[in-house]
Amino acid sequence: MAAVSLRSCSRGLSLMLRNARVAALPSQHLQADRRHKSTVQYASRPDLPKLAYTRVKGKSPGVVFLPGYGSNMNGKKAEALGEFCKSLGHSFLRFDYTGHGASEGTLADGTVGIWKKDVLYVLDELTEGPQILVGSSLGGWLMLLAAIARPEKIAALVGIASAADHFVTAFNSLPLETRKELEAKGEWSLPSKYTEEGSYKFSMDFLREAENHCVLHSPIPITCPVRLIHGLKDEDVPWHISMQVAERVLSPDVDIILRRNGQHRMSEKDDIKLMVYTIDDLIDKLTTMV
Repeated sequence: MAAVSLRSCSRGLSLMLRNARVAALPSQHLQADRRHKSTVQYASRPDLPKLAYTRVKGKSPGVVFLPGYGSNMNGKKAEALGEFCKSLGHSFLRFDYTGHGASEGTLADGTVGIWKKDVLYVLDELTEGPQILVGSSLGGWLMLLAAIARPEKIAALVGIASAADHFVTAFNSLPLETRKELEAKGEWSLPSKYTEEGSYKFSMDFLREAENHCVLHSPIPITCPVRLIHGLKDEDVPWHISMQVAERVLSPDVDIILRRNGQHRMSEKDDIKLMVYTIDDLIDKLTTMV
């Protein structure tokens, strides 16, 4: 496997380190206008929970935002990206996975496989033409799974603190005796500062199902442009995961951007500027290629 250096690797992977600012963009592109809330719609699926979503129609390539585990479509990144796409006239869609936000279902009953099916349903039924998937944390894992399953629908990928395989690798990194104790107990608590309880709880069945969707054990058959943004101060998902994704995807067009002071949520003003800048650059690249 090609080794990634600070500048590049043998497959032409660019590695850029940016610590604070990107080129200034108009402020209306970076902050959602709270006075104009998008209408929430619900997608009905036979024998499956309804999915809540908001959609702005526009030209291709469209943009679809995939939130993180336990998060929803109303975060700062999603709203800012929606306003940016609207200003450019490009289509934009954000939604809540089963058991998240305004969608039906229970979070505790969800699996990586269920959320992957949610993403594929959205791509198949709610979008038209090629899409740029923007995945945050768990969404960064799901965007890879979706790109493998629907390559014809994907124009590019943007991962923000991508958590590919993270639940599985974090559990497997525990000492053997600890894992045995947790397996006997049937439950694992993953510390998190984003919940009132201070942790997320996962069943062993959840972890076993998640293993079926791991992607970092072999080359990842994705050939579209890929951009990966990660904070070096991410205490939840190690930035090395984005490096592993970059090494394994087959695409010749892969950039990693490491934020020296970036944390997991990547929702500070400069983080959002960087996300918008990255997507703006991709849209320009994709539209000039046509």
